[in-house]
Amino acid sequence: MTARECRPDVLIIGAPKAGTSTLHAALAQHPQIYASPVKEPKYYICWDAPPPSYRGPGDAHSNQEWIWRRADYEALFLGASDDALRLESTPFYLYMPGARRRIAEELPDAKLIVIVRDPIDRAYSNWMHLWVEGLESIPDFVEAWHAEDHRVAAGWAPFWHYRRLGAYGEQLADLFRLVARERVFVLRYWQLVSHPDKTLKRVARFLGIAEDHVSRIPPDNARPFVEPGVRASVLGRVIRGGASAARYAPPQVWRRVSKPLVGLLQHGGPSQRPKLAPEQRTTLLGDCVDDIAILEQTLGESFEDWRSAAGRGSFAERTQAAQS
Repeated sequence: MTARECRPDVLIIGAPKAGTSTLHAALAQHPQIYASPVKEPKYYICWDAPPPSYRGPGDAHSNQEWIWRRADYEALFLGASDDALRLESTPFYLYMPGARRRIAEELPDAKLIVIVRDPIDRAYSNWMHLWVEGLESIPDFVEAWHAEDHRVAAGWAPFWHYRRLGAYGEQLADLFRLVARERVFVLRYWQLVSHPDKTLKRVARFLGIAEDHVSRIPPDNARPFVEPGVRASVLGRVIRGGASAARYAPPQVWRRVSKPLVGLLQHGGPSQRPKLAPEQRTTLLGDCVDDIAILEQTLGESFEDWRSAAGRGSFAERTQAAQS
């Protein structure tokens, strides 16, 4: 098998917290797909060099899991049969300009899948993920959103870029300057969650594989909400301190050590996460409207629902609504 054959035929490139893991897991069940055993190798961010020394909580630990050596990346696809489509999913590829350029240069025939989600709902889910894991120190989402510029300047990793990750208009406009439009499939988060059978058939049609093998998506793995307070503050500091020290140990060691701490943090928390209040969304919409307009112009469709003061809801809420 040649080195060229060991590279992916399909990439899910974005966006984080917009259903990329769900789609990856669903497509991995298809007999004509070989999914990378490492779901987010982040290879095309690295340019065959170690990842940057990001400085946010847990970043140094996370950096150890990036696959940046070409031989290691190509080894991910050695198990694929000759006729299988090789799939890799790293939702930060859409966001990172260097990754967009590198993919365009090195994978001229690969098909790319993008999932876009209401940028405020996406960012809220992103913040929630980090908060319930004890890594986010700011218990108020709006305040954390406004802390982004300082954090980016301080060298925090892309997953902390709550606002910037949702600027799909700029990202897609640049991607389409590098890659032929027909190679890119853009779908909306609500389509995947609310109409999985129909959406998975559309994805299969785009990839040129059989449409009747995968019709369901896996359930959400949402964790209990962590109420702000003394316990969250104390345990959060311990978890963040441990994650910082974990740069000196293999990542699997920290995952094993941190699991009971995170479990204690989440213990007894309500399964229903609080919704963003309309006034919170309204506060943040001004940061999004210009890019929403760029996205509408780029894709030629309306995203007027994203300008609403009411959010579109979580995975669980959308799934429940679709089933009712």
